[in-house]
Amino acid sequence: MRNTLTCAAFGLVIASLAPLGHAHAVAGNRIFPATLAVDDTGIGDELDFQFGHIRAPNDDGDAVTVNTLSANYAKTITPSLAFSVGSNYTTQRVSDNSAVKGFDNLGLGIKYVVYVNPVHEFMLSVGMNGDIGGSGSKAIGSSYSTYAPTVYAGKGFGDLPDALNWLRPFAITGTVGRQYASDSAVPNTLDWGMTLQYSLPYLQSFVKNVGLPKPLANLIPVVELAMSTCTSGSCSGSTTGTINPGIIWQSRTVQVGLEAQIPANSASGHTIGMRLQTHFFFDDIFPKTIGKPIF
Repeated sequence: MRNTLTCAAFGLVIASLAPLGHAHAVAGNRIFPATLAVDDTGIGDELDFQFGHIRAPNDDGDAVTVNTLSANYAKTITPSLAFSVGSNYTTQRVSDNSAVKGFDNLGLGIKYVVYVNPVHEFMLSVGMNGDIGGSGSKAIGSSYSTYAPTVYAGKGFGDLPDALNWLRPFAITGTVGRQYASDSAVPNTLDWGMTLQYSLPYLQSFVKNVGLPKPLANLIPVVELAMSTCTSGSCSGSTTGTINPGIIWQSRTVQVGLEAQIPANSASGHTIGMRLQTHFFFDDIFPKTIGKPIF
């Protein structure tokens, strides 16, 4: 993990010299939601809980039912820099065999907002995510560590001309990261994803108030594409992932999301799963205490 620590230290130095960022993922009038399968481009003081259920093939080709309960906490160091920590409690069952359950490895992350253009609703961030090998249960966690330098971007379409007014609530986000493992026998991967969103709150506030009642006025329909491409070893070139259509209800202090998980190809499985999220924005719940940056 030496490279991870070096990059984290470098990020802290850069953050002390950089202009201030924004709470949440805000670029002009655009608020990018905290999407479920693909991490958004912003930072904030946040607590995220998710439950996932899916049936997918393991390395031996057997179908495995996987239930996951995850928690992730993010804390801003400066208005442009945040770190995160989280883990999953996972239950796996192969056919009629006994279930295997336990905590996965502890995950750590750091993210820095590089650039925000409010007029064009654009945001760019960079970060590093990693798992600490051996920190989870022997049944679920791995003995090796991983780290993944990652780039995040988001773009809203509020700058479209008047003739395309009804397209202004659309936004796209994307991430791409190269994951490396401390064990040379473990294949490296290119983890990438994107989302397409249509914000009804944006429609109501900045395009035209069409009179949607609550809770409809707080909804954001979204489709996420979460993919991983193997880049080394015998699996090199193979890609797996899910397509995740769903809906997000967002308020100032909390959001709730529900998505289906549809396998992107046969290697990813044949059964549709689901993902449920509850996400708390501490920077709006506790703005004067734990919800503000350390510096």
